[in-house]
Amino acid sequence: MKQLFQNMKNGETSIKDLPIPKPGKGCALVRTAYSLVSAGTERTLVEFSEKNLAAKAVSRPDLVKQVLNKAKREGILSSVQAAFNRLDQPMFPGYSSAGTITALGEGMQGFKIGDRVACGGGNHAVHAEYEIVPRNLLVKLPDSVSFEEAAFATLGSVAIHGFRLASPQLNDTVLVIGLGLLGLMEIQIAKAAGCRVMGMDIDKSKIKLARDFGVESWNRGEIEEWVPQFTKGRGFDHVLICAGSRDNDSIELAGELCRDRGQVIAVGAVGLEIPRKIYYEKELSVMVSRSYGPGRYDANYEEKGQDYPIGYVRWTEGRNMESFVDLIADGKMNVRSLITHRIPIENGEEAYNLITGKRNEPFLGVLLEYPYKEADPQNRAVSVSKIQLQPDTRDGKPNIGVLGAGNYANATFLPVMKESGTRCVLKSIASGSGGKARHSAEKFGFEKVETDGSAILQDPEISDVVLLTPHSLHAAQTIKALENGKNVYCEKPAALTPQSLAEVRRAVSAHTKQLYMVGYNRRFAPLALEMKQFFAGCAEPLAMHYTVNAGFIPASHWTQDPEIGGGRILGEGCHFIDFLIWMCGSLPLKVNAFCLPDCGRYNEDNVSIQLAFADGSIGTVSYLANGDKSYAKERVEVFGGGRIAVLNDYRSLEMWKDGDHKKDSSALRQDKGHAGSWNAFLDAAHEGKQAPIGYDEIFSGMLACFAAIESIRQQDVISIPPVSSLDDFGKEDDLA
Repeated sequence: MKQLFQNMKNGETSIKDLPIPKPGKGCALVRTAYSLVSAGTERTLVEFSEKNLAAKAVSRPDLVKQVLNKAKREGILSSVQAAFNRLDQPMFPGYSSAGTITALGEGMQGFKIGDRVACGGGNHAVHAEYEIVPRNLLVKLPDSVSFEEAAFATLGSVAIHGFRLASPQLNDTVLVIGLGLLGLMEIQIAKAAGCRVMGMDIDKSKIKLARDFGVESWNRGEIEEWVPQFTKGRGFDHVLICAGSRDNDSIELAGELCRDRGQVIAVGAVGLEIPRKIYYEKELSVMVSRSYGPGRYDANYEEKGQDYPIGYVRWTEGRNMESFVDLIADGKMNVRSLITHRIPIENGEEAYNLITGKRNEPFLGVLLEYPYKEADPQNRAVSVSKIQLQPDTRDGKPNIGVLGAGNYANATFLPVMKESGTRCVLKSIASGSGGKARHSAEKFGFEKVETDGSAILQDPEISDVVLLTPHSLHAAQTIKALENGKNVYCEKPAALTPQSLAEVRRAVSAHTKQLYMVGYNRRFAPLALEMKQFFAGCAEPLAMHYTVNAGFIPASHWTQDPEIGGGRILGEGCHFIDFLIWMCGSLPLKVNAFCLPDCGRYNEDNVSIQLAFADGSIGTVSYLANGDKSYAKERVEVFGGGRIAVLNDYRSLEMWKDGDHKKDSSALRQDKGHAGSWNAFLDAAHEGKQAPIGYDEIFSGMLACFAAIESIRQQDVISIPPVSSLDDFGKEDDLA
């Protein structure tokens, strides 16, 4: 299938072939007929991406500050590399489309294959021949509504939500400032609701079009003359600003033309420096409309399909889309007159040349059209889940398959794998949508792009699998890979529940010819290895303290979702517990964990985890989200046998012994051991060397994480069960 890409680094727009994605739980695969190009959101994206690096920095000083702070902590080379990686990530524009459902994911109730639907949502209703759309962002279409009309539904829901925020009454007066695509839909919505409507724009052609819809409209210089007559000298009850200008003229004009105690709703992206005098004297209400309506930016609603009860939230973003479709079906919304361009997806770059002014021609509604008419009668997707980018390499080296192509993969781990290219063949990479996988494949040299990760797990040519997927998938993918005879490098954590950890343990025990490793890279960091060696001759137990200035992550982030990310103790805390296990060379026996109050802001991510080890060592992990990011992120202090070592953010190591002080440091780059970890995996998997991380250490570390969470909940010291207890877990009620 073809999909439109936008490169944020160089501004390049391209159309690329991708494998057809597979719908997940609660989602549908839709074959697109038309998608709408946003002259606001997408033009802004393109214009930013086309700026040179200096201009990007000027327009986003907040990001420049972040990079500078990161450079102070982690070194200039690491920070510059991270910044350029962020810019090099592709964007997949589009958020309003229409087509036919060709496949349904698990639990997708209320829809069937063959349903004609309008689709919404960024990262879902993208400019692609096929798209994966969750349940709440789909609306069924009546036969009387065409695909090209329905492609406007998401933008129409933006207009409807802005109008609903004003809460207009019958015969209220409404002024719409800005008669672009959004404003021309807004005036029709207000008219359909029984309001007396006036429009304003500086473009004569748009004024004419508004008048053709039966709405009195004027230009900027004329409107103040006609307002007294139209509003009977009172001013407008509601002013909806749909203009896209960043200057302050619209908000000032809205205040002047609004009645006493009237309402101003900012629907478009406009300047919002409110002039106090006029707004104070009239005591005006001002609201900024947030996109499509309730549900927007709520992952539970958009991604998980959890609808709001209609008795409490009448108009969600999905129901706003449905309402817009109904207006079209009832003949109260004319969008056909708004369509000025229909551009085949193969020429999608031309749509961006149009909306950014490069073609120097007027436009309004710009649709991308797809070869929908060539589909078979059932419009079923052709089963294409793989794209071959390069010829297959057959030189006897290990063939690597990667599942996951997110930010961590592209910024950190895939560059490491590319550097080890002489040791292995980067065979296949998969991601759910395929777009990120295609970008990663081109950037790092993979031969194939997949959308179905299970194909990699079953591919007989693949000898090693790297799992960089969301945490909830790790256990099942590990087990499937081992069962298919593959070595597994699994990014932490190993599992999110004791039950799934036990299943992984049994799979590892049953497939002894395969290597299993979790990506606990910090024990392979050069300065960490030096610190370990410094205590090698120490006969006493160690006292260890690992402080993590983790930084705040909102509750909406996927890592905080207990079903997907598992929370930060499981998702990240396992890293630091593993480090302490490795440092003292002993397994943990007991844990006592404490958590600061969440105060409605945190999610059990300000914790102190105290561990007692079998050799008498003690360790504390202070994992904190309440600090300042300008401070170092990670600091390890170890005491024992008359020696002290302090490892600061994997950039400096200080050691004291017998009155001597030694310091090693890296000024330009932070090294957390990712390359060392990956090469150790290849050594063990293909050169007969010992497993880099003992299996007991892997499983005991995860058991310690589960025990830490239980300790917080029980407010008590929890004994960590032996690893062998996992062998029978599931056959008994608990791990005891």
